[in-house]
Amino acid sequence: MQVERRVGTRGSRDKTRMIEFHCKNCGQTLSVSDTHAGKRAKCPKCNNRVSIPEAQASGAATDQDDTEPVTKASPYNLTLLDVSQQVKAQNQPAEQPVLDETAYEQLRRLQGSLVTYRSDQIPQRRLPWIIDIFLYPISKPGLITLGLIIGVRLFIKFLGLTLTFAALGFAPLLIVATFVVIVGYPIRVILWLYFYWYFCECIRESAAGQLRAPETIGNVPGLGEMLSRLLRTLVCLIIFFGPVLIRFQYNRATDMVFWILLSYALFLFPVALLAVVMFDSLRGLHPFLLIGSIFSTFFQYCGLVLFIAAGVFVLLSVPITREALISRFILRCVCIYTSLVAAHLLGRFYWRYQEKLNWEV
Repeated sequence: MQVERRVGTRGSRDKTRMIEFHCKNCGQTLSVSDTHAGKRAKCPKCNNRVSIPEAQASGAATDQDDTEPVTKASPYNLTLLDVSQQVKAQNQPAEQPVLDETAYEQLRRLQGSLVTYRSDQIPQRRLPWIIDIFLYPISKPGLITLGLIIGVRLFIKFLGLTLTFAALGFAPLLIVATFVVIVGYPIRVILWLYFYWYFCECIRESAAGQLRAPETIGNVPGLGEMLSRLLRTLVCLIIFFGPVLIRFQYNRATDMVFWILLSYALFLFPVALLAVVMFDSLRGLHPFLLIGSIFSTFFQYCGLVLFIAAGVFVLLSVPITREALISRFILRCVCIYTSLVAAHLLGRFYWRYQEKLNWEV
């Protein structure tokens, strides 16, 4: 690829050595003067940053006399600072490329708003939905997450109790037992933060049409991201359940106003949580957005709320005493498991009625 170059004021002629190379991103052949060797430039076709190689001793550089006419100039000559609009239009892709899962995740982190990944192959349920939804956490990543949350917490508690009893016969072990207990608290807090982050990921993946708990090993979140998601949910809880707690603390009884406020909180909280998770922002708490979403899917949303409320009522009605340690542990495991099922229900609700919700703003 050759271009002409004129230098001097008296018509003197000079020969320019050109460097030809390829863009590593799109493969486009580029041509540049050897005076720019070693510098970095932007590919006019894909806008990827490329490094200009050094001039080769043979084969890579060509000379052209000033008097030889140039038949056709390459639109990708990096010595030409301006690329015509016609050339830019010719090199624009006809269609936007379909995002894969990795690109979707990067876009979602940068976008900070409602972005959902649509796979070309949406899995189908093999069992009736009323049965299949309870099998949602039963996948390899889902079981690993449940084992991590439940197993690590149980191991720390068991180790602390064992060392405490052993310290009765060997006093120095009491120091080790105290250290395990102190270190165990922040570890459990981090595990619960991770579990809630995974809960939100289950909502997002279910909203994209998935039927089983997602794989997140290659997408480990930072502490700041986990905290931000938890804080947004705490804001939702305060907005909807704060008036219920204030009324109960003020009256010390459950009257008609208490039950009205509780019904309001239970009815609005699921759609508010879904909106905050999908938008990844508190913008999802906009009143007009929530009210419009409920009215557009009123009967379907009422069914979702009744289904979730029935599950919560069943779990709360189980009689558990402080002395029944095994029963409390089993109930805690069931609550963790069913919370992932609830996340799946919220995500599938969005996936099924997203056109009526019209959240893509």
